Amino acid sequence: MTGLGITITSVTVLVLLAEFLRHRHAPLAGYGWLGLMTLGLAEWLVFRGFQPVTIYFTPIAWTAYLLLSDAAVLAIRGHSRLHDQPRQFARIALFSIPLWLVFETYNLRLGNWTYIGLPRNWAWAMFGYGWSFATITPGIFETADLVEAFGWFKPGDSLKFSPAAECGMVVSGALCLLVPLLLPQQIARYFFVLVWLGFVFLLDPINHRLNRPSILADLAAGRRSRFYSLLIAGWVCGWLWEFWNYWAAAKWHYIFPMFQKWKIFEMPAPGYLGFLPFALECFAMYVTAEWVLGLREARKTASNCSTPT
Repeated sequence: MTGLGITITSVTVLVLLAEFLRHRHAPLAGYGWLGLMTLGLAEWLVFRGFQPVTIYFTPIAWTAYLLLSDAAVLAIRGHSRLHDQPRQFARIALFSIPLWLVFETYNLRLGNWTYIGLPRNWAWAMFGYGWSFATITPGIFETADLVEAFGWFKPGDSLKFSPAAECGMVVSGALCLLVPLLLPQQIARYFFVLVWLGFVFLLDPINHRLNRPSILADLAAGRRSRFYSLLIAGWVCGWLWEFWNYWAAAKWHYIFPMFQKWKIFEMPAPGYLGFLPFALECFAMYVTAEWVLGLREARKTASNCSTPT
């Protein structure tokens, strides 16, 4: 199944490359070339077993990808997150760590993945964790920006949900997040999928009510681009996460009690579908986190750089 994974990942990357070449209006910025060269060098060193690159390959690859993808957005639109708003970009990376730790906390009980090959030194292991987790939300956002820059999705009819329907979403989201905690542990392990859905249904309607950026507000205004771009970003990032993780010395290994014979890289094949709602969760959780902290620029930061909110 590794060959299938390489094929799907390669096709996904080639589509992004073709669309970038078709839509770009300016050369790739210097930091984009730095990201591309860093990524190529890191992969070359990994296949030669060069440490510490083999141990820190995942965060190295994702840092390089962030530079490359942001430069690609800049070349198409003339503005991008990292180029135009570096402080806010740093904040997204910083917030990404505790937001991902929410899922790590669930995993302590549900036991869906574990980490292997980590540095024996505690401080270096924590450094690797922090660096890796800091790239998750920026990776989703940058990829969504790139996909949206291609202009694939046009405005459509308004899609509004009643207040009662939105309340139902909130209740459903809360139940999705509570059920895995309330069920017996051996049964709950089969229900991690609810966690990948829960925060979307719980938080997006709340963000909408608070007049924060939300998918529901986009749909009500007839905008589809953010919703679809985030879903595609989840697909793209999911394959890249698993592809780069597979070759790293320090990596995650899935141990959940289903589909272990159907693995593509380290991930059982159905698990790739979970990356789609996960991207929506990253967006909803980030918007909520900025609201909780009372940050004035939350609307601008969480929004796609070119999409008005």
